[in-house]
Amino acid sequence: MKIRNAAWSIFGIVAVVVSGFILYREFRRISFAEVADSLAAISLHNWILSIVATLCAYGALAWYDRIALAHIGGKKISWLFISVCSFTTYALSHNIGASVLSGAVVRYRAYTTKGLTPQQIGLLIVFCSFTFALGTVLTSAVVMVVGPRIISRLIDMPAWLSVAIGLVLLGLVALYVLGSWRHFPPFHWRKFHVQYPRLPIVARQLLAGPLELCSAAAIIYFALPVEHNPGYLIVLGVFLASFTLALLSHAPGGLGVLEVTFLAAMPELNPNDVLAALIVFRLLYLLVPFAISLVIVLLFERTQLARKDI
Repeated sequence: MKIRNAAWSIFGIVAVVVSGFILYREFRRISFAEVADSLAAISLHNWILSIVATLCAYGALAWYDRIALAHIGGKKISWLFISVCSFTTYALSHNIGASVLSGAVVRYRAYTTKGLTPQQIGLLIVFCSFTFALGTVLTSAVVMVVGPRIISRLIDMPAWLSVAIGLVLLGLVALYVLGSWRHFPPFHWRKFHVQYPRLPIVARQLLAGPLELCSAAAIIYFALPVEHNPGYLIVLGVFLASFTLALLSHAPGGLGVLEVTFLAAMPELNPNDVLAALIVFRLLYLLVPFAISLVIVLLFERTQLARKDI
């Protein structure tokens, strides 16, 4: 296990270094003054749309926790508490990079105050991660089937192969739904274990995951200029690829990975406009929530200390 963790850490460092080197080469031909001009050119209307998309994304993330709690059963917890806990969890994990660790710490501290056991919290964390993975598979499959040529922006792959892979992924999602519907026994493969939830829970998973990803991609889409804009579906496809690479690299906030992927996959756009849109994404989806989450954690811990002193 230690060797595996070290390997992932090395992979993450290498990914950041390689991305940094590629970005350095790209930045040599990019004027930061022009990037600032591209930021200034984003209309107030588009800023508002990006903010609304951000709220939708974090709302969907809060839904992850709500669905997991419905699956686990037990005590009723208010939407407000779940939303604040989820927001803090993901705002920290998206920026820190160690999503499982940071998410576990925040959720454990928060949900134990509501009477959940460590086992229930562990199940909640795994269920939320699985909901995200399920949403990623489903959304990616739809994009690969509907827009098979999008993947050729990143790798040399024929359209028919993209469709074939998308259909296989859709088949896996369909099997998961079938297992829930027909009450299949738990699926085991090595240490991997899938307990099929009730069908209404699965239906919510299939809505929440894609909603979060589509909303996050919309932040970037709305920040891009109308001229030469490749369209939302392409932005979504590139976002899914870049976000997946960022998660695999364990780079905090996908440092450098998002920029490299988008710059390479959208040659029809001015690089300054692409970077400006990614700055908007980082500001709304990462940095502002991160700052707010730090305040929430401090206030929460202060409240807990005050209760112990009583």
